[in-house]
Amino acid sequence: MQEQVAVQTDVRPPLFSGSALRRLIIPLVIEQFLAMTIGMADTMMVTSVGEHAVSGVSLVDNISILLINIFSALATGGAVVAAQYLGSRDEPNACAAAKQLFYAIAALSTAMMAVCLLFREPILRLVFGTLDDDVMTAAMTYFLLTSISYPFLAVYNAGAALFRSMGNSKVSMFASLLMNIVNIGLNAVLIYGVGIGVAGAGFGTLASRLVGALLMTWLICQPHNPIHISGLFRPEFQNQLVKKILRIGVPNGMENGMFQVGKLMVLGLVTPLGTSATAANAIANSVAAMVNVPGNAVSLSLITVVGQCMGAGDSRQAVGYTRKLMTIVYLSMGALSLSLFFAAGPVVSFFGLTPAAARMAVEVLRWCSVFTAVFWPMSFVLPNALRAAGDARFTMIVSMFSMWVFRVGFSYLLVPYIGLLGVWIAMFIDWVLRAAVFLFRFLRGRWKTKTVI
Repeated sequence: MQEQVAVQTDVRPPLFSGSALRRLIIPLVIEQFLAMTIGMADTMMVTSVGEHAVSGVSLVDNISILLINIFSALATGGAVVAAQYLGSRDEPNACAAAKQLFYAIAALSTAMMAVCLLFREPILRLVFGTLDDDVMTAAMTYFLLTSISYPFLAVYNAGAALFRSMGNSKVSMFASLLMNIVNIGLNAVLIYGVGIGVAGAGFGTLASRLVGALLMTWLICQPHNPIHISGLFRPEFQNQLVKKILRIGVPNGMENGMFQVGKLMVLGLVTPLGTSATAANAIANSVAAMVNVPGNAVSLSLITVVGQCMGAGDSRQAVGYTRKLMTIVYLSMGALSLSLFFAAGPVVSFFGLTPAAARMAVEVLRWCSVFTAVFWPMSFVLPNALRAAGDARFTMIVSMFSMWVFRVGFSYLLVPYIGLLGVWIAMFIDWVLRAAVFLFRFLRGRWKTKTVI
């Protein structure tokens, strides 16, 4: 009886109620949908200009995603540290970590912007090789304007990650809504009204990210937030906090960066297949990303939930919440994947592709819907639970190995024989390996000993 009482008293009350999880996840789903529509709006609205514009925008977006993922990785490092400090009820250190994150991400993104502005044409030629002249012209224009927006987007990502670590995802949801309104409104005026085509899409993206950065910076400086920044323009450097952020951010950044580099190499195999294949690949990626919205939302919520649980020293709750949230992901993404399998044709028809490009897009989307339903959640959602606990180095090693050996390697083997579909099949092989390894790691439980505070 005494042992039974001891076990019962060790059980802590839930850190997150069902209503708290809903308040966290539902805005994140909306936010992720809105984030997807910014890029998709640019792609859809420039279809009126021609396939060369669609191809140019999509090629630059692939480079931008590489850099954006690096910014997001650093923001995730700051969010994990802040969430763990909140879980341990140490708000001063959580606030200090937020300030260090803002400085670090602003410096990194400004440096990235400068490199892209100075070397945008060599970068495009290095990554994609020889492009048609009209595609290169469109890509150069769009790359110039989106490069200027990188620091604004990075600051927005940092602020959004910090608000999510507090369990407040409504802020980033409303900010994303505002950014969409600005982007789509300016796109409509500049593309359809003024008639400046790809440049109009670039200006819309730049303006929307500037608005998002200004809003998020103002909000994170409000002292009533559990995590807030005081004296933003009074620089200070706290070495230990920066090291903790980088312990998560650097492996995550290397993982995301190398992942996108690998994707760019694979995309270099697609562009020689022709403009139709490039456009089909761009549209298929945009549509497939919509199915991933619930998974991306839950993935972000795991940073908050698991981070706070591990900060509170309660790995039991971290496991329980991870299983519950993974179940939600499988149910929601399974339903969306099933819908996409049957609706791929009508969905692709909205983009005004040529018949050849439309056929390729439909084919890869139907394949993708099957593998997304089964393997994508374990490949990309579950590892965020490991990262939130501090196990970022392991996820980095697995992801980089799988990316280079399976996705890149099999793409080079398959594309010469089956064209665009070969890139996607190689990607599915990559997902299968990741899913198996991350599930094994989670069940073994070694990630529970990796907390950073």
